[in-house]
Amino acid sequence: CKMKCWSLAVGHQYTSLGTQPILCSSIPGLVPKQLRFCRNYVEIMPSVAEGVKIGIQECQHQFRGRRWNCTTINDNLAIFGPVLDKATRESAFVHAIASAGVAFAVTRACSEGSATICGCDTRRKGPPGEGWKWGGCSEDVEFGSMVSREFADARENRPDARSAMNRHNNEAGRVSITDHMYLKCKCHGLSGSCEVKTCWWSQPDFRVIGDYMKDKYDSASEMVVEKHRESRGWVETLRPKYTFFKPPTETDLVYYESSPNFCEPNPETGSFGTRDRICNLTSHGIDGCDLLCCGRGHNTRTEKRKEKCHCIFHWCCYVSCQECTRVYDVHTCK
Repeated sequence: CKMKCWSLAVGHQYTSLGTQPILCSSIPGLVPKQLRFCRNYVEIMPSVAEGVKIGIQECQHQFRGRRWNCTTINDNLAIFGPVLDKATRESAFVHAIASAGVAFAVTRACSEGSATICGCDTRRKGPPGEGWKWGGCSEDVEFGSMVSREFADARENRPDARSAMNRHNNEAGRVSITDHMYLKCKCHGLSGSCEVKTCWWSQPDFRVIGDYMKDKYDSASEMVVEKHRESRGWVETLRPKYTFFKPPTETDLVYYESSPNFCEPNPETGSFGTRDRICNLTSHGIDGCDLLCCGRGHNTRTEKRKEKCHCIFHWCCYVSCQECTRVYDVHTCK
């Protein structure tokens, strides 16, 4: 899947998915299995679209200071352009975070009562602990993951290496949600004394998932492609390129092609280059002017910004502020 199926999250015609009926046949890029899924689960398709959207937004947050910053193209069915055509670690991250986003959004919508076909999780309870009891609505991450798996993996049924890679990374994204579920509790008692607590299973903030998947991107496992002859024909599988590293688990990201350097614009790779990108003059990291600008140097301009200042708290109860103009240096890549 080159993420064409994700176009429903950014296309102008789907910005109001949550407020109007969905015509599954009007969503571009869906394969027949996804079309059937959409018709069977049309009630939760707005949540699927919302999940893809939060996945893309999280990708753009995590890569905001890197040469590739998860840029999307609004007027293109392949919303990331050619960047995801190659089996790079960027492709691995996008598949994982988008699949995680779908599982997250569907799970959250179910717990909020937005759909009639799903609800709270009544399976994962077990005996309560000391000083607390089960209550509230435990989020049904199994249902959310099932929806993500059925929709995102529908394209990945070919016996080739790319499908194997996409399936693995999609699942890694979904597993990250399950692994980060935690007990959320509310206190009860006189004056909030917390004599009794009611607790339920909750998903973390999606930023936690984004930070975790970004770590997985940085430590992604490089693989090599192997071909095997089976009864159905030639089948491609993946194995670790370096045997002295531990093999990847289901929570790790995998890739088998190297990334371009994203320094210069290249329509073939989908690179927009880094010219005119804002860089951090004091940083020695990838967001610093040396690395982000790929050694081309940087320009500096001054920028005036109006900000609130000299704020005073008045009893009771408001804050008054003055407006100050401050001058900042802005550094951009040549």
